[in-house]
Amino acid sequence: MLKAISKKGYTTPSTIQQKSIPVVLQGKDIIASAQTGTGKTAGFTLPLLQLLSERPTPKGRPIRALVLTPTRELAAQVFDNLKAYSEFIDIKSLVIFGGVNENPQIASLRGGVDVLVATPGRLLDLHGQGALTLKHIEILVLDEADRMLDMGFLRDIKRILLLMPEKRQNLLFSATFSKEIKLLAKGILHEPVIVEATPQQTTVEKIEQKVYRIEKERKTALTIALIAEGDWQQVLVFTRTKHGANRLSEKLNQKGITSMAIHGNKTQAARTKALEGFKQGSVRVLVATDIAARGLDIPLLPHVINYELPNVPEDYVHRIGRTGRAGASGEAISLVSADENDFLRGIERLIGQQIPLEVKPGFEIGSPFVQEKEEPRPPRQSHSNHSGIKKTGQAGFQRRPPNRNYTRPSE
Repeated sequence: MLKAISKKGYTTPSTIQQKSIPVVLQGKDIIASAQTGTGKTAGFTLPLLQLLSERPTPKGRPIRALVLTPTRELAAQVFDNLKAYSEFIDIKSLVIFGGVNENPQIASLRGGVDVLVATPGRLLDLHGQGALTLKHIEILVLDEADRMLDMGFLRDIKRILLLMPEKRQNLLFSATFSKEIKLLAKGILHEPVIVEATPQQTTVEKIEQKVYRIEKERKTALTIALIAEGDWQQVLVFTRTKHGANRLSEKLNQKGITSMAIHGNKTQAARTKALEGFKQGSVRVLVATDIAARGLDIPLLPHVINYELPNVPEDYVHRIGRTGRAGASGEAISLVSADENDFLRGIERLIGQQIPLEVKPGFEIGSPFVQEKEEPRPPRQSHSNHSGIKKTGQAGFQRRPPNRNYTRPSE
């Protein structure tokens, strides 16, 4: 394992790794608070792999460790870490999530797996089909537990807990220690050791935060101006809705700024393609919703724009934590319209500081501007019947074929 760590280029453990690895190796339950970009994944994958490699492998190679994550992207990231760290030891890992064909996942499970990384929905689906059993679980990891609760996975988590032995080691990692997290921990963990990598709710110190006060109608124009004039080559932009992400991405592309949207309604293939393009530099701007962006592993990201502020203050911390990772500096810009003042006040209360105001000449509130016109829509085709009344389908609406590719937004 040291050889694998050395191959990754790591020499010194991060704070969360220093604090959590010894506790996990002692076999104790842990509740750890760690922000994105602090190295928390290695904080549980490394000791988990060591513990399993020291124990005899049961006949048939049943699943002995389960890592539950809220999103596909985070599941894939954890799996990549497990694969890299276990390159030179005899431990088999597998990742399963929705949005892709389940048959290859079922085939891999048949071959025996030591560590399974999964999203809750696909895990329950495959368990229901008899494709896997959790009766031999020795270690359970709940990664980004706060996000799992936010996304409504509590019922699924409770169902999964009932499928496992009561005697097991539990590792709970969360960015926040909310009341809900403490309640969840109380029902799962046994005399846990509490570990904090940073003071609760503080934002990464190296991130330069700014607020632009702006009319809602001018947010797109200001976003384009900041990216184009600054010649920014890698920017993550957050919107509150999937529709808003699509619309902003289209506007950026129209202005010659290569952009792709990533959200829960996109197929897994589309999400992977967008993320790869963004990492490799062929896509300058990734426009994302909070659910899709949680768990994205983007090293050295220089710019984050909050096109719309989140209505949950903690989400602001997660968003801007995408930049300033692993000791690098970064910039987080928030575009705040009048209807978002309460959201801004909530964020500033949470982080314990006032975010500096910036002014972009020509974009001050009340300054004259020419509003961009929407692209004209093509005229709707209609058919006349003998009475002269136009018909466009039942009740005046054109029928739309059902979307057969719909997947759960979170998985």
